[in-house]
Amino acid sequence: MSKVLLLAGDGIGPEIVTEAEKVLVLLNEKLNLNLDLDHAKVGGSAIDEFGVPLPDSTLDKAKAADAILLGAVGGPKWDALDMAIRPEKGLLGLRSNLELFGNLRPAILYPQLADASSLKPEIVSGLDILIVRELTGGIYFGQPRGVRVLESGERQGYNTYVYSESEIRRIGKVAFEAAQKRGGKLCSVDKANVLEVTVLWREIMDDMAKDYPDVELSHMYVDNAAMQLVRAPKQFDVVVTGNMFGDILSDAAAMLTGSIGMLPSASLDVNNKGMYEPCHGSAPDIAGQGIANPLATILSVAMMLRYSLNENAAADLIEKAVSNVLDQGLRTADIISKGLTKVTTAEMGDAVIEALNKL
Repeated sequence: MSKVLLLAGDGIGPEIVTEAEKVLVLLNEKLNLNLDLDHAKVGGSAIDEFGVPLPDSTLDKAKAADAILLGAVGGPKWDALDMAIRPEKGLLGLRSNLELFGNLRPAILYPQLADASSLKPEIVSGLDILIVRELTGGIYFGQPRGVRVLESGERQGYNTYVYSESEIRRIGKVAFEAAQKRGGKLCSVDKANVLEVTVLWREIMDDMAKDYPDVELSHMYVDNAAMQLVRAPKQFDVVVTGNMFGDILSDAAAMLTGSIGMLPSASLDVNNKGMYEPCHGSAPDIAGQGIANPLATILSVAMMLRYSLNENAAADLIEKAVSNVLDQGLRTADIISKGLTKVTTAEMGDAVIEALNKL
């Protein structure tokens, strides 16, 4: 039996996780996947009930699970809290405690959504990029960090950007192996003209490339990479980069596909145990309105079944069902265009369920 922990979180999290759970329940029954589903709280909802963003009870369940599905965390309700107990600390705590160092963020343009992209269809048609982001190191976790008062009385904020060789090699292995299974091209993104940390990053990637002769390794500075993503995104196959650069570039790549509401992600440990979540945030401005797009969360379930639970056939069914629903012209507000049918969060989830029942 495989244990799956569902963490709805905050904002639109409960709405989209509800639709994803319907998909899991259906496939569990239809394919006899032998999944044991459980629930817990994280982020702002956990603060409201337990006073902390990552209660011990949630962390214990997460450690015992084979895979985790997360909605989203955060919102203005908790913005005034001390940084140490903000909702986002729950997410970072899960990543660090579970050693989920490898973040896979695919940016795939469904052909039905070519007109929804902010770029011309001829620029993005056929887009299929995988961004491999290091997730537990870099400036988000480096020490020392904080806000201090200088002798002059002026306040100064500071963070430490640090990567060890082992951390770089670990994420490099994930990226090179992913490139082997795809188009054989890997672009490593850094800022080696300014940051010593990424000088080391580049040196190690070059050294690792000797063990992957079937992968073409290239390097690109992060500012140029951001420009190239909007100029000629199809030049990229697999992109590997550090935590902060990956955070920014993956969101930029997401918008090339028409909506960040379409993109799933996986965060994996060395044994492919993972936490799966949509790339978008908690969107508190639309929470409770029933207009959020659940497809990124549903597609995150497909990634979960493929990477952590070894249920490739079930993953294929989800992806086919989503494509079929888009073929029907059903769209949530973020991907709607003229002549198509606008649906709610629940209606989109129900449409995926109906499509799955027909496969």
